[in-house]
Amino acid sequence: MVKITAAQVNELRQKTGAGMMDCKKALVEAEGDFDKAIEILRKKGQKIAEKRADRDSSEGAVIAKVNDAATKGVIVSLNCETDFVSKNDSYVEMAHKMAEVALNTSTMEEFLAAEYENGMTVQEKLTEQTGVIGEKIEIGGYKTLEAPFVGSYIHGNKIGALVGLSKAFDGAAEVAKNVSMQVASMGATTLSYKDFDPEFVASETEARIAVIEKDNIELGRLGKTLKNVPKYISRAQLTDAVIAEAEEAIKAELKAEGKPEQIWDKILPGKLERFIADNTTLDQEKCLLDQNFIMDEKQSVAQYVASKGDVSIVNFERVSLAQ
Repeated sequence: MVKITAAQVNELRQKTGAGMMDCKKALVEAEGDFDKAIEILRKKGQKIAEKRADRDSSEGAVIAKVNDAATKGVIVSLNCETDFVSKNDSYVEMAHKMAEVALNTSTMEEFLAAEYENGMTVQEKLTEQTGVIGEKIEIGGYKTLEAPFVGSYIHGNKIGALVGLSKAFDGAAEVAKNVSMQVASMGATTLSYKDFDPEFVASETEARIAVIEKDNIELGRLGKTLKNVPKYISRAQLTDAVIAEAEEAIKAELKAEGKPEQIWDKILPGKLERFIADNTTLDQEKCLLDQNFIMDEKQSVAQYVASKGDVSIVNFERVSLAQ
């Protein structure tokens, strides 16, 4: 029988992350053959992975990385089953290393097939670690973004965001990070209301109005103030004709209130701004550029970026454990 030394066990443990006893058993079974022992541990991981395939892997670590040139970024979510595992330093370190590997790939398939270390692919590492940790380990999210300048933000290893700017400039890193924080916090799904499909806006309008009207029935029963029922929910619906009609309605309201006509021009802009705000709730929820900027709610994200000069947001990506 081949004698297995503590040094051999430790070397296998350092290479695979498996427990001391698992490493020793694998080396004994492999009769001291290091490569064969690794294969034994991988097969163990495959068996465990098959058994836990239907388990929920809603915990983990989300990591965002940007290359040295700040022209490409990636977000990777390394998912597991429990919060206990996700907070382990070695697990987070593995997530960071996988994100580094992901920076040199363009698709999930390419990423999973890429080399993680010592000839082992990312997918093989995931399988191995499923055996080592005893939980389902998988890539829950993978997003890449390329632009003239890319910045990132990670919120507590739970949410990662990338933002691409139209050019690099002094202060680009701060702007990209601030907007990435916006993306992480507010969960926009598209850049502008101009990206919406008309059918989507129409169905959302009908659904949202129905919800408010239902709420108002209960509020009325309780004698409470009713919610405003908007006619529109997106800037995409506010045509020039709609704005003109709103302006005329505001003027009629001012006249009925006895406001002198000579001061209407001072009141109209604020009233119109309120009308637009009340009738663009979908944009404020879903569209990054139309959201109130979290660091200064007096301006929109679009206004914040515009204040930095001739620069615009090209695109953004977001990955969260709670997708």
